[in-house]
Amino acid sequence: MSSSPPSRDQIVATLTPITDPELRRSIVELGMVREVFVDDDGRVRVVLALTTPGCPIRGHFEREIGAAVGALPGVEAVEVAFDVLNTAELAELGVRLGRANLPAGALAQVRTVLCVASGKGGVGKSTLSANLAGALALTGERVGVLDADVWGYSLPRMLGVSARPEITAGHKLRPPLAQLRVGPALKVMSIGFFLKEGDQAVVWRGPMLHKTIQQFLEDVEWGELDHLVVDLPPGTGDVAMSLAEFLPQARFVLVTTPQLVAQRVALRAANMALKLNHEVVGVVENMSGYLDSDGRHHEIFGHGGGDAIAGELDVPLLGRVPLTIALREHSDAGKLLVAEQPDDAAASAISDIAARLRALAPQRSLPMADPIGVGLPMAS
Repeated sequence: MSSSPPSRDQIVATLTPITDPELRRSIVELGMVREVFVDDDGRVRVVLALTTPGCPIRGHFEREIGAAVGALPGVEAVEVAFDVLNTAELAELGVRLGRANLPAGALAQVRTVLCVASGKGGVGKSTLSANLAGALALTGERVGVLDADVWGYSLPRMLGVSARPEITAGHKLRPPLAQLRVGPALKVMSIGFFLKEGDQAVVWRGPMLHKTIQQFLEDVEWGELDHLVVDLPPGTGDVAMSLAEFLPQARFVLVTTPQLVAQRVALRAANMALKLNHEVVGVVENMSGYLDSDGRHHEIFGHGGGDAIAGELDVPLLGRVPLTIALREHSDAGKLLVAEQPDDAAASAISDIAARLRALAPQRSLPMADPIGVGLPMAS
């Protein structure tokens, strides 16, 4: 006569000796055992929550859990399923490990992730991203730039970078550097580095885009950074949602132009970020008037959009960036206005925004490198 199936408590007790080989702590103690199901026929299902979706030691957990639970009297079959720790659970895990934060994979040595988002294209988001990264670097901070706008990639041209990433001995990608006239270089990653021609179109579907974004975050050797500036694609589509999934601690900077139509669409991007439990740290009103050669200010897109959306979201208006001829010329030439012509009105406004973002950034030291790394092959 077969034995009765074990209880949930008996199964959890059996799982307690199993440790995460990298963190060297019990998976039960770490809160990684999310659910245990036992049916009357002796079939057991254990759901284990991992720190990152692409954890390379899934097979280890599957074997250890299967062997331990399968040895219990009354167990006929064992299924191991996987989930991912959410933001709150990661924070709790960080407390258990004595760490303030637990970023995943290659981003473990990045202090802050700034996602520059907009609801629609054509609002100057990429130009702002590039110059914002440059302005942060000019203060002496270590900065990386991820061009996540896979359809409208433009940062390699704006930053004057054409070199392809190098492959390290550990099969990671080493990002090319954008050298500034002064200050430390920027680490740059973009889909544009992997296309044969600079104007080649990207026609991938959602799953391939999702995997590429994951690789740009986890397979790139970003190293120690004070800031990773991510230029998001416009809207709330697949790429933006993938980034939100992979960057649980990201902080969003919302870009809008003064007119009502851009303001209302930008609000959708903000709502997406908030729904995914991200922090919207502030709003930038871009194209906030045009300064002609005589210094006269023309409100060609109206005014007040930035103030309105910042008020609606109850976040600060980080600044207003005017249109200047120099801003367009330097972007076309692959040079950053904030480094080349810092007295320009647009450059000055962006530098002020960078200073405000630095003041708003969480003050914490870099954590130890996360021992759980992810090594995925590049999508072909």
